[in-house]
Amino acid sequence: MRTLGLPAEDGSATAPAQRGSASAKALADTEGTPPTNEDAGNSPTAPADVRVESVTEFTRRVKAVIEAAIDPCWVRGEISNLRAQASGHVYFSLKDAGAQVSCVLFRGDAARSAAAVCDGAQVVVFGEASVYEARGQYQLIVRLVVADGVGRLQREFEALKQRLAAEGLFAPERKRAIPPMPACVGFITSPTGAALQDFLRILTRRGWRGRLVVLPAKVQGAGAGAEMAAMLALAARLRIFDLLVIGRGGGSLEDLWAFNEEALVRAVAACPVPVIAAVGHEIDFTLCDFAADRRAETPSAAAELISSAFVACAERVARAGAAREAALTGAVDRARERLDHARSRLRLLTPGAQVERGWLRLDDCANRLASALAGAVRSKREALIAARSALAARSPEFRVQFASHQLLALWHRLQAASPASVLNRGFAIVRDESGAPVARRAGLRPGQKLTTEFADGAVPVLVEPGR
Repeated sequence: MRTLGLPAEDGSATAPAQRGSASAKALADTEGTPPTNEDAGNSPTAPADVRVESVTEFTRRVKAVIEAAIDPCWVRGEISNLRAQASGHVYFSLKDAGAQVSCVLFRGDAARSAAAVCDGAQVVVFGEASVYEARGQYQLIVRLVVADGVGRLQREFEALKQRLAAEGLFAPERKRAIPPMPACVGFITSPTGAALQDFLRILTRRGWRGRLVVLPAKVQGAGAGAEMAAMLALAARLRIFDLLVIGRGGGSLEDLWAFNEEALVRAVAACPVPVIAAVGHEIDFTLCDFAADRRAETPSAAAELISSAFVACAERVARAGAAREAALTGAVDRARERLDHARSRLRLLTPGAQVERGWLRLDDCANRLASALAGAVRSKREALIAARSALAARSPEFRVQFASHQLLALWHRLQAASPASVLNRGFAIVRDESGAPVARRAGLRPGQKLTTEFADGAVPVLVEPGR
């Protein structure tokens, strides 16, 4: 279960005594040039017993490390570079004065976010760190966007939710089954609110024949939570109800705050009668929704849930005269088995993570297709320019000029490779008594006479002991 928790950077041989400085000079002289064949032979290689990963394997390992090490969290920042795809997914950057992070808001999550997602908006988002493998780019998969300003109440909401969840108040095993055909239903709400009228209209339209008792209570403002908790206690004492519904119409986080008060949440969880929470609209969530035995998106949805079994039963009775009861029961059972089987296959074939990755790949392919079309036009233009240049390059005058430059370059390279050129660049050649060059220090003897040849002459030197 995801837990939310809101916020509040040496070319040639040299004299032995000058080897270090000569090496440094050679490194400086050759910096920026590609390695020679001799250098390539000394390049380090991976040990034979070390497994070499592919880019895909390495990226997946990085993704696994990031997703395991960084819990879902809240991030505050300013929206920029907003791109809304035709698929309904939204891509943007979340930035502040010091950094920015790429974000993706999938279609379903975008529909549930109450805050406006637009460039320049200051928001607080909740999401999970991940890596988009196709580009090797880390990003934040946003699940919720709220305007920066409702942070205090949202922090209190998340802190209380986390604490109550740790106590097991929202555990699935504590939930009780909702009676399919309750005979007496108690509705804890404001008697003057539109939610009650919607609830009654749905039950009337669907022909529900049960008994409804309105337990009046404030649903907003100071003392609302205490009044609703008192109504729950009264309903438990009366022992006449098969089912209780607690709810109201939609509103802001502040308007619905009474349903997040700890006393009311605990009362809902402790109520001996099954409870349906029907607070606000589909995108509104309160702590009572988690504590109740069942959540309905709206009071109207709660009325449909209560009356659904009754309506189904009435329809079966109306059809009883036209078909045998056994055939009807068998058909219903087979339909339910097929539905359960289809649901099981759907869960297996369409995991959420694979669907989201598919959305990402689809959007990426769409962008790459657009770029490929533009690149094809650009490449044709470049080919035309290249053909014109090739035609101009076949002029005899250009070929003669090019051959002259090549001859001059070869002459310069020949001059640069001569021994005199090497000496003129500051190097020296050390020779022994026979005039042969000395390439290594290891073969020298103390007292041995050597000759150091410079660009402007030679100097005799003597090998000293211990040097």
